[in-house]
Amino acid sequence: MSEQPKPDSPVAAKVFPSPNHGERLGADGTPRRPDMLVLHYTGMPDAGDALQRLCNPAAEVSAHYFVFENGRVLQLVPEGRRAWHAGRASWAGERDINSASIGIEIANPGHQGGLPPYPAAQIAAVIALSRDIVSRWAIPADRVLGHSDVAPERKLDPGELFPWEELNRAGIGHFVRPAPVRGGRFLSPGESGQPVEALQAMLAMYGYDIALTGSYDEATTAVVAAFQRHFRPERIDGIADASTITTLRDLIASRPAATVIL
Repeated sequence: MSEQPKPDSPVAAKVFPSPNHGERLGADGTPRRPDMLVLHYTGMPDAGDALQRLCNPAAEVSAHYFVFENGRVLQLVPEGRRAWHAGRASWAGERDINSASIGIEIANPGHQGGLPPYPAAQIAAVIALSRDIVSRWAIPADRVLGHSDVAPERKLDPGELFPWEELNRAGIGHFVRPAPVRGGRFLSPGESGQPVEALQAMLAMYGYDIALTGSYDEATTAVVAAFQRHFRPERIDGIADASTITTLRDLIASRPAATVIL
């Protein structure tokens, strides 16, 4: 009788293997270490169905870890392998997010299911798992991201109810207190000019995949909404008000100097 594999993280209860993975390679074709952590919600009504989909070869999706509502954690893919969780995505010039990252799927029906709050036991497990992963792989705080950050035009997860600030208090991820939502000057869809290009440049500096067109187009709206969903969830409208711009400025100013993108 063969010995059951042990999870890479002690937070995981067991290995529930998915066949959906490949080699983790850099742009030069050589093996690479993960230096990002990407968090998702499953977006399906039933956690068991979501788990089975992540392990179904026909679905061609997977993640390294799966966290149930009650906090139970399973490992699906070895951390040294490339799981198929991010799809078409980009961050800070990296376009193969799957090779660059470790992915955690969190059981939650998502926006289509009414986006119920994440249970406390589940978040405690996500925090424990994330802390272990970022510690062992030395993942920078500003490279702990949501799926919506790396794929803002396609994805909304883990959503505006995910407690990023709570993770930050536990030493995981980059976060600043959002600037209060007030009135004043703002940039919105349809505008163009140097102020819009400056906004795009700030978003790109932080890591978002956005072209410096000077036009507040649909792509810019999607990126601003993704930023708000993660860092200023009080109002998610894709409009760059003073609160959004100030919060973005404060994030750029407070990030570790070694990871600032020039």
